[in-house]
Amino acid sequence: MSSIILALVIGAAFGAVLDRIGATNPNWIGRMLSLTNLHLMKTILLAIGTGSVLMFGGQMLGLVEVGHMSVKAAYVGVFIGGLLLGAGWALAGYCPGTGVCAAASGRKDAWFFIAGGLLGAAAYMVTYPAWLASGMLDDILGGKVTLGTVPGSGFDGLSAIQGDLLGIVLGAGFVVIAFVLPERIVGQGEAVAPAE
Repeated sequence: MSSIILALVIGAAFGAVLDRIGATNPNWIGRMLSLTNLHLMKTILLAIGTGSVLMFGGQMLGLVEVGHMSVKAAYVGVFIGGLLLGAGWALAGYCPGTGVCAAASGRKDAWFFIAGGLLGAAAYMVTYPAWLASGMLDDILGGKVTLGTVPGSGFDGLSAIQGDLLGIVLGAGFVVIAFVLPERIVGQGEAVAPAE
């Protein structure tokens, strides 16, 4: 029971942060994807980079148990699903997590997004045997693999580079990009009309 309460508290805090940075507002998502306001992109890159440095650094120091690392299998269907998720995110202005947080913050349009997501999940469940028979769910590139080798993880690496070190370097790169990325790429130098 205490783990459920902890999950609810952490989830609520995460949702509050998403709402605070604008990730629950489809207008901010649209501005990010049109490259006219990169505040949200910079925040996402900073969060991913910081989390990566802390997780992989913690694994190297023995503070984070490697067994908690979860790796999803690579297969053609997951790449197609990723493209569909990205297209849906661009069209709706929500991804599954931000859609639920937006609904919790009172946005009525998010409820339609959630309903559409549940309908899509139901359609996938009904058609799952056909997807399985098509071979689109067969593992590629070794299935569950990591970019670098992480000792004790039980997963193969695509390269012999130490995975923890690679994770720290990539994470640090994301943090640097978050700080050097301009506030906007499209409309750079244009005067911004005052808000009405």
